[in-house]
Amino acid sequence: MDVALAALVFAPALALGSFLNVVAARLPERRSLVKPRSACPTCGSEIAWHDNVPLVSYAALRGRCRSCGTRIGWRYPAVELATALLIAASFLRFGLSGHALVAAYFCAALVVLSAIDAERRILPDLIVLPSFAVVLAANIALEPGRTVEWVACSLGASLFLFLALVAYPKGMGMGDVKLALLLGAGLGKAVSVGMMVGMLAALVFSTVLFARHGLGARKMYIPFGPFLAFGALVALFAGDAVLSAYLGLF
Repeated sequence: MDVALAALVFAPALALGSFLNVVAARLPERRSLVKPRSACPTCGSEIAWHDNVPLVSYAALRGRCRSCGTRIGWRYPAVELATALLIAASFLRFGLSGHALVAAYFCAALVVLSAIDAERRILPDLIVLPSFAVVLAANIALEPGRTVEWVACSLGASLFLFLALVAYPKGMGMGDVKLALLLGAGLGKAVSVGMMVGMLAALVFSTVLFARHGLGARKMYIPFGPFLAFGALVALFAGDAVLSAYLGLF
């Protein structure tokens, strides 16, 4: 049943991923998400509906604009596919429930925030703070007995990153601190797993950069948001297993 449900939501989730690409491109520039129609940023040609089918159009056009041949960025198919897979996974994991809806929203928010941070090095408050409020309110409504946990984990995760920011300002920004609010609201006590996995992933990536570029890697800015998002997704779908495995080492 849950597998069929996941398959059923996959196509609509692809369409949502296409819309999230619009959000990632326009919201940081404070442009309308509705008007004008999507167009090639290089030649200005409007994109026809048949060239705007998620994943299919990208493959058919071989990743290039039909009018001018300019290469279309990796973000477009990546956001579409990631959104669809994660939303399908949310319904596969939680079934047809309020928890699945919250998880799907949480995943979609993390996808678009990661895309924006990877390209622009910002985590817009216009997405982070409303998403935090929505996820927190929804989880409290679903499990009122865990209200203290949701609130405490949000504030605790944010405070942890704020103290890290004060200690080492070059390591992250206030956007990451605010993102931690959303992670705590979405994960509860599993946010500790998300933070740990995210930081380890960032450490591994940084080590690879130093191995390849030497001291020159110190001048490279690495957006922290996508790593936090990755850790949060691991915690959302496998937090208990990761925590059990970690504790089993001692």
